[in-house]
Amino acid sequence: MPVQKERADNGYIGRFAPSPSGDLHFGSLIAALGSYLQARAQGGKWLVRIEDIDPPREVAGAASRILSTLERYGLYWDGDVLYQSQRHDAYREAIAQLKQQESCYYCTCTRSRIQLLGGVYDGHCRLLQLGPEHAAIRLKQNHPIVEFTDGLQGLLPANPALAKEDFIILRRDGLFAYNLAVVVDDHFQGVTEIVRGADLIEPTVRQIALYRALNAAEPHYIHLPLALNNDGNKLSKQNHAPPLPHDDPRPVLIQALHFLGQSLPLDIKDASLEQLIIWAISHWSLGDIPKRLQISPLKNAI
Repeated sequence: MPVQKERADNGYIGRFAPSPSGDLHFGSLIAALGSYLQARAQGGKWLVRIEDIDPPREVAGAASRILSTLERYGLYWDGDVLYQSQRHDAYREAIAQLKQQESCYYCTCTRSRIQLLGGVYDGHCRLLQLGPEHAAIRLKQNHPIVEFTDGLQGLLPANPALAKEDFIILRRDGLFAYNLAVVVDDHFQGVTEIVRGADLIEPTVRQIALYRALNAAEPHYIHLPLALNNDGNKLSKQNHAPPLPHDDPRPVLIQALHFLGQSLPLDIKDASLEQLIIWAISHWSLGDIPKRLQISPLKNAI
């Protein structure tokens, strides 16, 4: 496992880690703003990482537009942006560690075979000692995590079948899996708390299991409610959520703060962008965020 960078003076490091598969939308802003305010309210650092490990899904120019949008909305990060496309050696090092520990194995099972099993892998290749040709690599779930404590939602149980499943860390096409890359990079960057959307609750137990397999301390987790559109669907790039507007960001930020349950004064609409951000940091209340995993429908969705 690569050596950690230094942590913030007070020990708190948060992050926002979008994939460049499209522009930021209102749902993305909720995750970015929530993680930013939680970090700044703690007097900690806030990092930005571009998760560009899946080239077929990337949209040309999206990474630079994401960064410029964050700046336009007053969300400035600390240090340099980390790009996962430049971190392949670190992922190979983590896989090598797992191989040395005999904590992973090659698997040639196809997606169609697993679908016939009901969508959950059955460990078919675990004892076959296969080679790397046309194979993925799976983590052995010898000590599966079946629940975790979320800083907002409380104790969250996992789907037992998925929690125990040996999951992929290197795909058959040679691309590194999301769960591997996010764990290696959060550890490397010294992230102490991850604030993100509730759509990522399910993989959290897998990521905690991977932290422990790599002998690394896992961070704390906070999962924010998801914004749904008027049709009841999650705002996402896959659902063609419209990008954040390019004009005055303050009305959208105010809407995002309302979504996160923050009580704003009536005259906040007259504040400058800088004043709005400063106010939001100083009045940030984690306890006021709705504990519902989804909020539907989002009225007048951006």
